[in-house]
Amino acid sequence: MTRHLHIWMLAALLAWPLSGRATLTIEIEKGEADAIPIAVVPFGWQGPRRAPLDVAAVVRSDLARSGRFAPVPVADLVARPTTAAQVRYPDWRVLKVNSLVVGRMVETERNRFRIDFQLLDVVNGQQIAGYSIRAGVRDLRRAAHQISDLVFEALTGIPGAFDTRIAYVTVTADRRGRKTYRLAISDVDGYNEQVLLTSPNPILSPAWAPDGERIAYVSVTPKGPVIYIQNVYNRRARKLKRFPGLNNAPAFSPDGRTLAVTLSKDGSADIYLYDLKTDRVTRITRSPAIDVEAAWLPDGSGLVFTSDRGGTPQLYRIALRGGRPAGRPQRLTFSGKYNARASVSPDGRRVAFVHDHRIALLDLETLAIKVLTETRLDESPSFAPNGDMVIYATRDGSAGVLAAISVEGRAPQTLSVTRGEIREPAWSPLRRRNF
Repeated sequence: MTRHLHIWMLAALLAWPLSGRATLTIEIEKGEADAIPIAVVPFGWQGPRRAPLDVAAVVRSDLARSGRFAPVPVADLVARPTTAAQVRYPDWRVLKVNSLVVGRMVETERNRFRIDFQLLDVVNGQQIAGYSIRAGVRDLRRAAHQISDLVFEALTGIPGAFDTRIAYVTVTADRRGRKTYRLAISDVDGYNEQVLLTSPNPILSPAWAPDGERIAYVSVTPKGPVIYIQNVYNRRARKLKRFPGLNNAPAFSPDGRTLAVTLSKDGSADIYLYDLKTDRVTRITRSPAIDVEAAWLPDGSGLVFTSDRGGTPQLYRIALRGGRPAGRPQRLTFSGKYNARASVSPDGRRVAFVHDHRIALLDLETLAIKVLTETRLDESPSFAPNGDMVIYATRDGSAGVLAAISVEGRAPQTLSVTRGEIREPAWSPLRRRNF
């Protein structure tokens, strides 16, 4: 592999063809034959006006996108109960559904609501869970996602990740070909998009802090790449100390106090740790090869990164102790000519990565590789915070889109904008529940 890997990487990221900003839309490519049937009944409504949101519809959509559940179409429901007391379980067993969600929403005061819902076991005729959530009109969609999370966790034992967000970069061009880059976040179903930054400079590598309140990213300015940290609430940005050469691929440590970054200030591209309190850096790798794209192990004990020290881009792991390297890097991938862009699962057992331009999973214990996608131009995988799905960038014809797939290779779905390109996805951490 040549020493031009980092130049090639930048060129590949910046040269996607364009068309100009629109709402993120999601298309589920196919249902899963073995998905678990579930019924989510339209919630009852008590208020002086029309209900501002169909909460049950949001829950049905969330569960369907997970690939684990097959919600019954509303037209096929045998009844419309809104409380457990109204449910006749024998009627629902005819539909062969395992679980039933019922609920109602009440406007307690103007633009303030209480949502009561129950998750019921149809087979055994009993309640599994029941909650009451209060929300303002602006938070109703989030409340619906939280209901989906509670249902998902109760039935699978895995925390739901519907009440999370994704960060991404969109690129549009005007008639003269001048490009505009936007750093944006949205709910995982594409709603509630917020543009955090608009810039004529390319934006790369957004990465969430573990508190879910900050995003680090790279701005490729005329003077060279610069790393910033953007607060998603007050929109304030902090410019980090810029070093000569590359300043790329920031990744927050699990405690949020340090960034792993790629710098070339000492000649070759190497991995460094950037102390966010002191602005001091500690060199982690020392090699004439190109070491880039570090991802943290969730306990902070090490990093997984891409290096061409073996002749082609491959994944390596290096242990850390006290913020310094502990031993030599160990090679993780041995098959394929291109293995890069690691994202470590929340449990630290697997790595999602680009394997010969497809998304694959690497078992960190056995080093076995499982290819998830069938497309051939995939990039930038990012694990969901519950480890159940991976989001990544790919192409749909001539358009740059995002896609997501479960770790079992189920529920493929495409996330796109109607104009322009979308790339560089990053899945947020789990959010604290607001009830």
